[in-house]
Amino acid sequence: MNLDNSSNRVRISLDVSAKVNEQLEALANEEGTSKSDILRKAIALVTVAVEAKHNGQKLGILDKDRHVLSEIVGL
Repeated sequence: MNLDNSSNRVRISLDVSAKVNEQLEALANEEGTSKSDILRKAIALVTVAVEAKHNGQKLGILDKDRHVLSEIVGL
C-alpha cells in the first residue's frame, strides 16, 4: 500500500513530546530520511497491522528461518 501521493499532500502541525521528537530524529538519522517520512512509514505499518487484524491475522517479527520471535500487539 502506497500512502505517499506527493501530488495531494496536506501540511499538518503535530505536537509531540520532546522524547518522541528525539526518537523521530534518531530514526530519521539512522534511515537517512526525514521525520515526515518516518511518520509516513509508521502509518503504513499501522495500516498493515489493522488490515491483518481485520483478516484474523497477526503481525510479528520472524527470524531468517521464519520462526516467530515476537508478536506485535496493541496496534
